[in-house]
Order: sequence, then C-alpha cells, then structure tokens
Amino acid sequence: MSASTDQDPVELMLKKTGCIELHYKVQECIAETGDWRACQEKVKEFRACMQKYVEQQSQKYAHVK
Repeated sequence: MSASTDQDPVELMLKKTGCIELHYKVQECIAETGDWRACQEKVKEFRACMQKYVEQQSQKYAHVK
C-alpha cells in the first residue's frame, strides 16, 4: 500500500488547488478561538482562493464542449 492512499482525499484535492495553506489557517483559527465566526477573514481568503481556482479550471476547459 502506498503512502498516498493514507492521505485525506480532501487534503490531496486542496493541494491541487494551491489553497491548502489557507485551509490550514482557517482550521488553526477555529481550533484557537473555538468559534468559526471569529475566523471570517481567513474563511473569506480561503473562499476567494478556491473561487479563483474554479474559474481557472472553467477557463481551461471552456473550449471543450
């Protein structure tokens, strides 16, 4: 069994997006504060990063119909 099968599929996907560090920052904030609402700035950054990735993917495959 390879080591990659032990990894969280969500983490693997986030590494592909380039947003994994922002994801970790959100998790750290929630762990420190115990309140996701206190972490809205980090959540916004992460969401923006993910949106940018989705848009890039859409453009990449826009010509494929």
